[in-house]
Amino acid sequence: MIVEMRRGAPPEQVDAVVNRATGFGFQTQLNRGTDKVVVAILGSDTGRCPTEAFAVLPGVETVTRIMRPYKLAAREFKPEPTLVSMGDVVVGGPRIVVMAGPCSVENPDLLMSTARHVTSCGARVLRGGAYKPRSSPFSFQGLGVSGLQILGQARSELSVPVISEVTDPHLLDGMLDYVDVLQIGARNMQNYALLRAVGETGRACILKRGLAATVTEWLQAADYILAAGNPNVVLCERGIRTFEDSTRFTLDISAVGVVKRFSHLPIIVDPSHAAGHYALVPTLARAAVAAGADGLLIEVHPDPTNALSDGLQSLTFSDFQRLMAELRALAEAMGRSI
Repeated sequence: MIVEMRRGAPPEQVDAVVNRATGFGFQTQLNRGTDKVVVAILGSDTGRCPTEAFAVLPGVETVTRIMRPYKLAAREFKPEPTLVSMGDVVVGGPRIVVMAGPCSVENPDLLMSTARHVTSCGARVLRGGAYKPRSSPFSFQGLGVSGLQILGQARSELSVPVISEVTDPHLLDGMLDYVDVLQIGARNMQNYALLRAVGETGRACILKRGLAATVTEWLQAADYILAAGNPNVVLCERGIRTFEDSTRFTLDISAVGVVKRFSHLPIIVDPSHAAGHYALVPTLARAAVAAGADGLLIEVHPDPTNALSDGLQSLTFSDFQRLMAELRALAEAMGRSI
């Protein structure tokens, strides 16, 4: 249930709504806009409570039930788009943010050379995996703490925000000193303990869509982070598993439009994991920009043939430079910039 206060409603009127909700045994979250406050009333059985119980309170303008399974991620709760800050980079505004780097942090020289190249081409955020959840236990699992330290060095030397995937709540404390943005991978989209833990950090996070998750399930997962008090959630469409086997996954480009319609959260696209092959990454990246995505997450490696993970879907330096030029022209035609 959403209670929209009148413009300029004083704090005591907002408190009265919160107190009444608490009296019914519900939880609340507040969205404080520039000129009004929206109160989300949360609970498994809010349907038993009549809307009139809140509509009669002073300062209340409207009371609306959110019939969708997700609440805090819904546009009804927050009509204006959410802007998420990653250092001095803002995701969700007119500028399309490109986040690029190797799938895995392999060594300092490789990461630094990649970081210098992608940022010189216009990438605003550096990505790199220190912990890698792999399908096989015999595949490269990442460098762990030493990988984080390498990312921290790149962040310091280049003054660029850094993204890395968190795979376990117990790793969070060690990651926060080195990483600006926490990535929750597709396989962990419904790891609710991890979602809550990331939410409690307040740190900007990227929530990837699960391999077989619906958009509704994805937004429900986002609610876990939002409910923990963290509004800094960026959704990432990275392809879903279908019967089609000509690509690694099927990029659901329509998800960009669906999320924009029903949620206030920004959405980016990972064309690398969807494509599974470097030759297809530019096509999917261009499609994402044309569809209205707020950013891209792209894998780039100086020597993909010898990459320790996902070399086949990684762009070379020259490929990335060429793609950025194409995307910049496309973004300008869309009335945006990169």
